[in-house]
Amino acid sequence: MYTAYVIRSRTTGKIYIGQTADWRKRLMRHNGVLPSRTRSYTKINMGPWEIVYNEKFTNRQDALKREKYLKSHHGRDWLREILGR
Repeated sequence: MYTAYVIRSRTTGKIYIGQTADWRKRLMRHNGVLPSRTRSYTKINMGPWEIVYNEKFTNRQDALKREKYLKSHHGRDWLREILGR
């Protein structure tokens, strides 16, 4: 099972959009609970990060398509509408 997700920093209000096979573990990486190999956007823009939207898919290809849509202009407009921003 794969998940397309949106997280928001409680500190800065910034949004991050991604996809993963294990969103709980991925959120722990974003928040620094688990080690990460790289200096990432979520580390630079400070957490703590919280899940504000997620959607499950049976395969990675569909999760990647949804991630791409959410990162598009139309997808970001849709997110603003449902997240009330």
